[in-house]
Amino acid sequence: MDIAIKKKNPVQKYKYYILTGVVLAGVLLYFFISSLGGSRLRYDLDNLQISEVKQDKFLDYLDVEGIAQPKLTVKLNSFENGTVDRIVAEEGSMLKKGDTILILNNPELIRTIGDERDDLDKQQVSYEEKSLQMRRKSSELKRNTLKTVYDLERLGKQYNLDREEYRIGIKSKAQLEVASDDYNFNQKNAKLLLDELKHDSLMNIIQTDLMKTDLNREEKKYLRSRERLENLIVRAPVSGQLSFMSVIPGERITAGSSIGELKVIEDIKISTKVSEYYIDRIAIGLPASITYQGKKYGLKITKINPEIKDRQFEVDLVFVDGMPDNIRIGKNYRIQIELGQPEDALVMGKGNFYQSTGGQWIFRLNDSGDRAVRTNITIGRQNPLQYEVLGGLKQGDKVIISGYDNFGDVQELILK
Repeated sequence: MDIAIKKKNPVQKYKYYILTGVVLAGVLLYFFISSLGGSRLRYDLDNLQISEVKQDKFLDYLDVEGIAQPKLTVKLNSFENGTVDRIVAEEGSMLKKGDTILILNNPELIRTIGDERDDLDKQQVSYEEKSLQMRRKSSELKRNTLKTVYDLERLGKQYNLDREEYRIGIKSKAQLEVASDDYNFNQKNAKLLLDELKHDSLMNIIQTDLMKTDLNREEKKYLRSRERLENLIVRAPVSGQLSFMSVIPGERITAGSSIGELKVIEDIKISTKVSEYYIDRIAIGLPASITYQGKKYGLKITKINPEIKDRQFEVDLVFVDGMPDNIRIGKNYRIQIELGQPEDALVMGKGNFYQSTGGQWIFRLNDSGDRAVRTNITIGRQNPLQYEVLGGLKQGDKVIISGYDNFGDVQELILK
């Protein structure tokens, strides 16, 4: 009797082939999805920086580098022509007001001063001689006047006597007329001498004033020349540091030429350059600070140069409550310029992810911390330590803020 043979189910018959095909299709699908950008990357967690998103105080400030400079730089000029005879002060030396910097030599000026001294001496001799002549003339005129007045008084008495004698008939009329003529003549002569004496006194006063004026003019001329001699010594106009000298011994310089610079270091300013992005937010009076050797020093903005060069503009700041004792001109300092008051905000730490993602996305860790998924975010303000988070993250989230140069275009990180 024949036995019926059951046919095998095709699926069961080819199950190994089907299973192999499914596995192969899965592998192909994995590589296909990976080629579309949804790949994963295994990465060592110890090589990454993790930041926690949290609600905190956000201070909008700008961190820049500034250089210490003197608030005042004085140009040194020569007031006289001359040859540099000797340089007394060296570059970099600290000077007080009035200290000698260099000495000039000008033989022509010395000769001029000698000639003007001779002119002054001559003028003084002339003044004395003329004064003596005027005194002699005045004395002679006074003597003549005194004698004439005396004679007039004597003739007056004689004339009165002659009139009396004429009245009683002792003297004739002709004799009386002679006496009258003598008296009248001497009276007029005395009047002329008195007028001349008065005018002589006035003329003496005027002439003396003129001679004194000439003498004073010569004296001032000589003193001005002597002052020029003093200008051959170039002195420090203010206290400060001699930054540099532009002359050498033996060099011929002219009046008004620049010979160096003196920096007033008692008042120091910090000069910095700020990106044009902040030009509308920087204003005079904004507070700032530097931290030097563990101590914080307050500053404020006192000058803004709005001219933009190389996408930056210049800002000057001064200390408000003292400055470091050992601050040095030309030294660089880190400055924090405050752009507003601290505010409550959702913030996270700063990292290099922004350069790679433009602040558009970031890798956010899962709760277990073994995976990180690419997440879209919105970044607001920033300071040198923090970013303000406006969207895409919540308080308590942990994000990766470093290593983005090594991630490529992966969508998920598997952390180990």
